[in-house]
Amino acid sequence: MTSNEINEVPFFDIQLPYELALKIFQYLGKTELGRCAQVSRTWKVLAEDEVLWYRLCQQEGYLLDTSISDRSCWKLALKNCRARERTLKTNWKNRIGGVSQLQYELGKILCDVHSCDGVVIAGYTSGEVRLWDTRTWDYTAPILEPVHGPGDAGPRPHVSFVRINSSLAVAAYEDGNIWNLMFGREPIHHYQHNQRIQALALGSEGATVATASGFEVKVESPNDRGFWQTTETFEIQKLVNFLNLVPDVTGSPVTIAAAEDVVYLLKVEDPGKILHSVYGQPVTCLDVSAHEAAFGVKTFGWLLNEPNQILLYNLETSQCLKKMGNSLGDFTCVNLQNSPPNMLVTGNKDRRVRVFDLRKSESLCSLYAHQLGVSAVQMDDWKIVSGGEEGLVCVWDQRMGTKLWEMYARHPVRHIWFNSHSLITANIPDEKNPRGSSIVADDLTMHRKHRGIIYAYEFSVDQLAVESILPICRSSYDEVTGYNYNIGLAVPYDNI
Repeated sequence: MTSNEINEVPFFDIQLPYELALKIFQYLGKTELGRCAQVSRTWKVLAEDEVLWYRLCQQEGYLLDTSISDRSCWKLALKNCRARERTLKTNWKNRIGGVSQLQYELGKILCDVHSCDGVVIAGYTSGEVRLWDTRTWDYTAPILEPVHGPGDAGPRPHVSFVRINSSLAVAAYEDGNIWNLMFGREPIHHYQHNQRIQALALGSEGATVATASGFEVKVESPNDRGFWQTTETFEIQKLVNFLNLVPDVTGSPVTIAAAEDVVYLLKVEDPGKILHSVYGQPVTCLDVSAHEAAFGVKTFGWLLNEPNQILLYNLETSQCLKKMGNSLGDFTCVNLQNSPPNMLVTGNKDRRVRVFDLRKSESLCSLYAHQLGVSAVQMDDWKIVSGGEEGLVCVWDQRMGTKLWEMYARHPVRHIWFNSHSLITANIPDEKNPRGSSIVADDLTMHRKHRGIIYAYEFSVDQLAVESILPICRSSYDEVTGYNYNIGLAVPYDNI
């Protein structure tokens, strides 16, 4: 019997039309639908209707970009999605997967790293910019080299900032040059500042770039014909430390700039609006979401009644919504944009990672995470990944408050990004010109010690990236007695 053959469904002592019965069943979850399927053959057909299981799949966040006609059995599709999620969670917890180093020998020392959806951009002291697409089999990607004019002889300046989104890559140099780079070798736009660039921001979508140089914040974007132009210039009173573009803004872009102890909300209608200002209390970190801005504020010893805090502001009303935290250490990093709804995660100089519930203004958990200060942090609905100044990357189970595993590299962790199946971390040296740098150029061992490192982890069993390590280079052991980390490290002699 198929659903096409049923006109009326028996509902105890009445008969209901199929469409009406289907509307009632739409309020049931997976367990209730399973029980209803055991009542009778007619109810089984109804409880396994594709419309119901398609809706359940969408409600749980799976296969959002598909239509109902793309699958023949949505009940099986939901089952497979949930099984894959469980496997991924297990792999994350037990560190099962592959790890690769994204290294570039000729780039000298790593200066800055950024990533978007598995694509990694890195800038080096040699002035070169490199891209890797970790979603592909071999991780290779072009070196993005700026075009040199006839007067550009001699060594290039260091790369100071790199940023990337789904459509654009941007690199800033120590001498004030900015290149906007598409996913090709040639830059599409170049402009120069008279002074050193202190901060660079790229919108999460689209092609809007904000830069801070001297006492000026510039916003650049292409016009309808694709020509780049300065859309806004804002004059501010202090030097910018942090710069962010507000995501998902319709119309002209909105920029948040933290300059010493002042936070500016920069938009066309109100170019010099001050969001927050308390004299002598500098801002130590900043992050923004579509409607809110979160930043750390440092206080001093004579204000003992008001310790270091995280402030949350509404960007529409410019009102302070919450004051969170009660710490003697400075808040060094905050992640609001990538956190689950009503949550944010912070790192502090006191070596702790704290998760805050924005509805309660209190920390849900406080993890003693690192030996030195926390330098980068991100969370999702069940885990936290934190990086420290001492070079440790730690993965935590947020609800249990326990450390799952850690990895160490020599330099401070300056960048962390993860999604459901992959993780990118970057250890970037503070010292860009180590002593004996002339030796480092020739001595490969010394060079590897000082250059910094980028790691790409892949935890998914069905991703191509797992195959990025050639079989001959993959470790032949899965698990050894007394060693509970079975990540497939690239060891070049195990299978020879």
